[in-house]
Amino acid sequence: MELGLVGLGKMGGNMRERIRRAGHTVIGYDRNPDLADVHSLGELVGKLKSPRVVWVMVPAGAPTQATVDELAELLEPGDVVVDGGNSRWTDDEKHAEELGAKGIGFVDAGVSGGVWGLQNGYALMVGGDAENIAKVQPVFDALKPEGEFGFVHAGKVGAGHFSKMVHNGIEYAMMQAYAEGWELLEKVDSVTDVREVFRSWQEGTVIRSWLLDLAVNALDGDEHLDKLKGYAEDSGEGRWTVEAAIDNAVPLPAITASLFARFASRQEDSPQMKMIAALRNQFGGHAVETK
Repeated sequence: MELGLVGLGKMGGNMRERIRRAGHTVIGYDRNPDLADVHSLGELVGKLKSPRVVWVMVPAGAPTQATVDELAELLEPGDVVVDGGNSRWTDDEKHAEELGAKGIGFVDAGVSGGVWGLQNGYALMVGGDAENIAKVQPVFDALKPEGEFGFVHAGKVGAGHFSKMVHNGIEYAMMQAYAEGWELLEKVDSVTDVREVFRSWQEGTVIRSWLLDLAVNALDGDEHLDKLKGYAEDSGEGRWTVEAAIDNAVPLPAITASLFARFASRQEDSPQMKMIAALRNQFGGHAVETK
C-alpha cells in the first residue's frame, strides 16, 4: 500500500525504512528538507492515491494539532489519519471529532520500540473503528515484531495512546527499581562486581527483561556510569498516568514514586532536605551542614 508519513526524526525515519523494506511505498514529509521526500503536506497528499492514509509522527500538543488541522483541509472523505506520536488520549477524541466532521477517519497508535524498532519491530497499541484500522493494517503488520504478539486493537479512539501511556508508567517504575537495586549493590563493599551481578540476572530470574539487557549494555560501556550526570527528564506520559490514576481513584504508589524520583534528580541542592535538616536540628539538636 501507499502511506504518507509526517515527521522523519529518530522514530519516524526508522519506521519509514522498515515499512519500505516490507514492500510498501512511503512518501515522507519533514520540516528538514534533507530528510523529506516532498516539500509540503499538500505535495504529500497530492502524491497519494485515494483512499489515502497519512501517519503523523510529530511532537504531542501544538505540533500535532497544527498538522491535523492542515490535513483536515487537504484530505477527502474516506481517507484516514493515524497519530503515532505520544499525544494525550483526550486529544485523540478531539482530533477524531474534527476529522470525522469531514468524513475523514482517525486512528491513534501508541508506538513502542525506540531506536531499536527498525531492527526488532515496534509494539503497536491502536484505538479507533475497525473499518479505519483495516485500511492501515498492512502498515501495522510491517511495523510489528515477528511472531504472534506486538499488535493490539485496544479499543475506541484514545485507547491506543491510553494503553501506551500506562505502558510508559510501568516502564518508569521498572527502571526505578533497577536503578535503586544498582545503587545499593554499588554502595556495599562485599559486592565487588555489580555489572556481572546484573548480567547474571539475564537468565533464569523472575526480573529478567529487555530493560535489564539494556542496563547491562549501559554498564558494559561505562561500568560505574561515571560519564553520566544523575539527571532524568520525563516525557509527560508518566505525569498523565498519575493524573489518570487520581481521576479514576486507582492507587499507583510505585509509578508515582518513580515519577517523583525524576523530579528529585534535577535538584542540585534539595530545598526539602534543607527543611528536614533544620527541623532535626530544632527538635533534636542534630548537627547540620552549612554552605
